[in-house]
Amino acid sequence: MKLVWSPETSAKAYLDTIKACKLVSGSGEAELISAMAGGWNPKLIAEAWSYGNSITTSIGLAIAANHLGARHVCIVPDEQSRLAYTAAMQSKGSAEYLPEIAVGKAEEVVEELTGIEFLVVDGQRKEFCRVVRASKLSHRGAVLVCRNCSLCNMAGFRWSRVLSNATRVVRSLIVPVGKGLDIAYVSSTGGSKKGQRRWIVHVDRKSGEEHVFRG
Repeated sequence: MKLVWSPETSAKAYLDTIKACKLVSGSGEAELISAMAGGWNPKLIAEAWSYGNSITTSIGLAIAANHLGARHVCIVPDEQSRLAYTAAMQSKGSAEYLPEIAVGKAEEVVEELTGIEFLVVDGQRKEFCRVVRASKLSHRGAVLVCRNCSLCNMAGFRWSRVLSNATRVVRSLIVPVGKGLDIAYVSSTGGSKKGQRRWIVHVDRKSGEEHVFRG
């Protein structure tokens, strides 16, 4: 069974995010991501957040999760970020939507989350590729969102290069909203054969340089 689009839930998440974030000057990043999360009806939403990041995207995801009855996990790197995140959500009146907060390295936390169906990561994070690769995505498929892609050196970047052989990129696109969103919809191919070794490609987000090694 695959992820199925629900326009009704997408619209509800979109409108409620506008109200919560008081965004009135056209469609923004938080609204779009919330609408996508609401529309794809994921059972598990995961995001990586750190001190200094905008809180609006997280509010949008939390609203979508609330409409869907989905599990929403926000990963923060340390206690300072956890306190800042909680305070920011409360200051925006979104305490009722507060998600699960997991403290630790994002690439390690996602390994403990089985069946991620909607993942949001800042492309400026140096561990971006490691987080995506380590994520245990759902057999139903998943939507991956890279934020701030226009601020990164995306030369040569391809989602297929940072995903396992068991994951196929169905389609991807870059949306000029906020600082740029690189979005991919992926599906599971059922995994590789037992014992089969594979080539792993790591792309440096700043230089665009590729590093290839055997897995």
